[in-house]
Amino acid sequence: MTRFLQGRRPSSRLTRPSIAAAAAIAVTAGIVAAAPDAKSDETAPKLSLIAASASVTLNSWKEDPGVHLDLGTYLTSENGAFEFRVNRKSYKDPVVIQQILQDGATTRTRTLPAGLVKDFTGLPDFTRVTLKDAAGAKVLERTETFCPNNASGRVRPDAPANSKYPQSCPTNPFTLGSVWGVENGWASNTYSAYYSSPVELAPGTYTAEINVTEKYRDLFGIADKPRTVKVVVRERSWEDDSSGSARSSAKSTASGHAAHADPGVHARHGAPAGTPPAPGAETSGAGPSFNAGHGPYPAAPPALPWALKRKSLGRLAATAEVGDGPGQTDGSRQAPAARPNAQRPTGKASVPDVPKPDLRSLPAYGITVSEGYEEEPGKDYLAFSANVWNAGPAKLVVDGFRSPGKEVMDAYQYFYDADGKQVGYTPTGGMEWDPRPGHEHWHFLDFASYRLLTADKKETVRSGKEAFCLANTDAVDYTVKNADWHPDNTDLSTACGEQNSISVREVLDVGSGDTYTQDLPGQSFDITDLPNGTYYIQVLANPENRLKETDHGNNSALRKVVLGGEKGARTVTVPPHHLVDAN
Repeated sequence: MTRFLQGRRPSSRLTRPSIAAAAAIAVTAGIVAAAPDAKSDETAPKLSLIAASASVTLNSWKEDPGVHLDLGTYLTSENGAFEFRVNRKSYKDPVVIQQILQDGATTRTRTLPAGLVKDFTGLPDFTRVTLKDAAGAKVLERTETFCPNNASGRVRPDAPANSKYPQSCPTNPFTLGSVWGVENGWASNTYSAYYSSPVELAPGTYTAEINVTEKYRDLFGIADKPRTVKVVVRERSWEDDSSGSARSSAKSTASGHAAHADPGVHARHGAPAGTPPAPGAETSGAGPSFNAGHGPYPAAPPALPWALKRKSLGRLAATAEVGDGPGQTDGSRQAPAARPNAQRPTGKASVPDVPKPDLRSLPAYGITVSEGYEEEPGKDYLAFSANVWNAGPAKLVVDGFRSPGKEVMDAYQYFYDADGKQVGYTPTGGMEWDPRPGHEHWHFLDFASYRLLTADKKETVRSGKEAFCLANTDAVDYTVKNADWHPDNTDLSTACGEQNSISVREVLDVGSGDTYTQDLPGQSFDITDLPNGTYYIQVLANPENRLKETDHGNNSALRKVVLGGEKGARTVTVPPHHLVDAN
């Protein structure tokens, strides 16, 4: 069982250069974008492109040539936040983007041109990068997508202490809604890291010119002021790096839900202890994220201040102190992630008339054919990624409680009123300990079911995967009511428990979903003996209706696939799902 988390290679670790670069942002940007002396009459934010440093050094590794062009340029926002809502009504409808403008207590929206964005990864072709070598010859010209939620920091000391916006832009192909924003008095990195492919450059010195492209300068009133940065490319080898910080190949560090249980695994995300930092992590903080998005697709960098805060959450929990929480305004305080109840509930179970979660399934994606495994040679399997998300308006909270001598915890769903007070509970199945390497945590039973249906939509194969450790791996729709833009358990470190746990709490927050990749025998579909033809992958949430939710009619999602080929060499064709053309 492999789970792809919200950020492709999530990690709680930031390198020292990342922190140093953040300080450079504050110093450099603070000079360029000082706090306004008086409130402007204009409601639109004032945007500027700045460079955190006059020069950057990029490493190209012999074992994995290529550099990520994180050149340390940032977009600052003053006189208000640079904010957007991005939605689509359905997968039959195009993505629509609106700019949100605040005029005092009044909020107004500005619908941007149709077709400006195609997906939820950011504003395409936002910056243009031109690179020249030491002789003045142009060696590269390309445009970059800008995610306003990118690695960010304050540009002046009186700016809000925390950004209220999510930490990156979602990349799940079936995302429905997203929120983007550069907080007032903040700056966001214009380089989208893993959305962009690396470029191969010979070691040497280059000059980069970076500017916002004309259409966005005109659309948002950004000055035509390109920034120039000296770029030094140096070649290094993993073998020569004795510090253990050498970078690994982007192809070999895909995060999964397979190795998070060992405390030696950083951030419990599937990377072994000592795994090198991900590409881009050595410069401005454009490294892996906690809350990015999405399945087997790459993720944008995190909001830097929250990434730094993340490291201290364990200490806060241990000392029962209360610290600044993500998305909180100045002066507010928030406790660490909610813990399970100390003991099983007493009294009569009840399902009160309060808001409840609404579990919905996304169509399957990341669909491939695997040609057997070592333990089962000669078999053909259909692998896929599946996501069940919570459309709200209430989060799903399930606690498991252990009874001496029993291998299955008793599970209960909890309900809360508008003030967050627990007002009821109901039994909802159980949780079981999974001792297999790469699991080693408590699974909530019957959360979802995966089935392969024939062309007439009758079941032919069922996945053996029906137990889950819940985590908020994907930001599916952060525009729904009560969506939590900073969910806690995105990296499994606050969920799933240990073998000796007496109780476990698993939570699926509003707006977020949980992606699992079905690529192991017993989880993927055995198609060895199935005839060629049309089938449907069904993702079914809450299959036994044990969980109480607002609507049970939207729990199923189907994705059409066409099987072909011969035994040992099967093929799969995945037609577009309305306007979403992603296999």
